[in-house]
Amino acid sequence: MSGHSKFANIKHKKEKNDAKKGKIFTIIGREIVMAVKAGGPDPSNNGKLRDVIAKAKANNMPNDTIERGIKKAAGADSADSYEKAVYEGYGPNGVAIIVETLTDNKNRTASNVRNAFTKGNGSIGTQGCVSYMFDQKGQIIIDKEECEVDADELMMTALDAGAEDFVEEEDSYEVLTAPDDLGAVREALEAAGVPLLEAQVAMIPQTTVELTDEKALKDIQRILDLLDDDDDVTDVWHNWAE
Repeated sequence: MSGHSKFANIKHKKEKNDAKKGKIFTIIGREIVMAVKAGGPDPSNNGKLRDVIAKAKANNMPNDTIERGIKKAAGADSADSYEKAVYEGYGPNGVAIIVETLTDNKNRTASNVRNAFTKGNGSIGTQGCVSYMFDQKGQIIIDKEECEVDADELMMTALDAGAEDFVEEEDSYEVLTAPDDLGAVREALEAAGVPLLEAQVAMIPQTTVELTDEKALKDIQRILDLLDDDDDVTDVWHNWAE
């Protein structure tokens, strides 16, 4: 990642998120609704809901807020309904960008995403135009400073639970899994007392694009900032080597 550790980028992302807790809680609230409607309100029988609850706790969402969200979503009169919509496109110099959203108004979301690309001199493409440049993986990031478990023991716990790869960075560990195995590996690490910084299904670029032109750098930042500010946008994946 162009001399930047993945953890440095994650930390940067988390710091931005900390300033926008409201948005993060809104997104997680919508994910709770979708998980409950798809598999019921009991986390012991709903793996997707277990994953969302773990994400909520990682973002310091209070337990009573989580429980309230589950009860509300399970209520017979719950009118909340969200759809997942994914947009693909190009930033400056052909940087590939994937935008994942959860929305109750696809027209509004599509318009906002298109506007973000346009303002940064990018363009929305067709479905599949850039996703082939990414691998979908379960990704778990562990902060070395917070983790007291020995690296070899950590690796064996992850691999025994079904992880595909274990990478030691300067300041973090990264565990990669098949998307469907993320929950099982996350639960095994949690059971071993490992504090997780991030656990999510990620789109990992196969190659990255360097940007050196000042205008291109401003344009890509403009696109990412506008998408980051949009409450409907849950995740943005790109292959810019920050």
